[in-house]
Amino acid sequence: MNEYSYWLDTIPRPSESRIPNPEFLPREADVVVVGAGYTGLSAARRLAMAGASVLVIERETVGWGASSRNGGQVLAGLKLDAQTLVDRFGEARARETFAAAAASIAHLETVIAQESIDCEYERTGHLQAAWKPRHFDAFRIEQALLARMFGHRVELVSRAEQRSEIGTDAYYGLLVDERSGSINPARYVQGLASAARRRGACIATGTGVTTLERRGGRWRVATTGGDVDAANVVLATNGYTGAASPALTRRLVPIGSYIIATEPLTAIEAAAILPRRRVAFDSKHFLYYFRLTRDSRLLFGGRAEFSAHPAASTRRAAAILRRGLARVFPQLADKSIEYAWGGNVAFTRDQMPRAGKLEGAYFAAGYCGHGIAMATYLGDLIARRVAGEPIEHPLIDDRFAAIPFYRGTPWFLPLIGVYYRLRDLVG
Repeated sequence: MNEYSYWLDTIPRPSESRIPNPEFLPREADVVVVGAGYTGLSAARRLAMAGASVLVIERETVGWGASSRNGGQVLAGLKLDAQTLVDRFGEARARETFAAAAASIAHLETVIAQESIDCEYERTGHLQAAWKPRHFDAFRIEQALLARMFGHRVELVSRAEQRSEIGTDAYYGLLVDERSGSINPARYVQGLASAARRRGACIATGTGVTTLERRGGRWRVATTGGDVDAANVVLATNGYTGAASPALTRRLVPIGSYIIATEPLTAIEAAAILPRRRVAFDSKHFLYYFRLTRDSRLLFGGRAEFSAHPAASTRRAAAILRRGLARVFPQLADKSIEYAWGGNVAFTRDQMPRAGKLEGAYFAAGYCGHGIAMATYLGDLIARRVAGEPIEHPLIDDRFAAIPFYRGTPWFLPLIGVYYRLRDLVG
């Protein structure tokens, strides 16, 4: 079993050196972007298009974090369901935030088309599977609310008919949303990096940021490859935010998400599992999510444990997910697992993504597992703001509050995990 992301075997291995070369690291830039994932590369692309000199600094390689580790699901909507949005924000604000999620997918598609990125993107639609009968009842309420308030149409498929969409009896009906899609996340992040470079951005990999310091209205960015002077800084580290940016660290909770990938299935097996090749997830708090790859492997992921991702837990998480796969798709119980990996997603306290400015530094983060389109979109929006555009947007929030009694170590995650496991048992 390969303990690294399956997606890495679908792209050429990075050619850039991970060893910093101080001689060639620029000593100044209009903007330093910290992090070469979707957020940072999208911001760098937009800033370079605006004529700024841009340096992207990445501790590892391009897309090393969640941008190459995710399941490749481009999901309509947000982490919070429509009713929660309305209850929390009121009807007008709920419409604005829901529209922002739709705009993020449209923006993603525009970038892919404009930059000719070959990343296997398709509008496959998604399935949300009801873990319990009462969850399907909730889908009926959600369907009506989405149509009435957001003009967003979804379809329901009863348990008796769900095998037209998914080859299992483990669930109690489905909600189908045609506006979601699938993507090869590693090919996409590589293509986005190439686009940023073509536009004029410089990307320095193998270079860690150690401290960020404001001096006379400018930034001193201390790195493992030397110091860089910059007019502005964009923090694009999401689930890998560290000590160099403590203000953002106090607002983001890194949570480990894990995925296994089977050996390739036969055409008949794949068609029986997901005949329309939609991406899918279920209605548990400790949810499962799954999809077929281009070569017909089943990727099966989830929050196998509620913790920040440590490398030592990958095998343990893989065993948990294998049992989950066998429960949902018992016909695949004997298939070999050829890949297992994990990585961090970042949650905010209210499970809403954010972009804005904290202590002088710009940021975009907190995608709560819905990051492919939203990170691309908010990275672009925050770059436009850095470039001087007056951006008004429901997800741009300079008053983004820190989590009380939290300094970046999520000591409370095991307690939350116990709570959600109990909710899955009884809810």
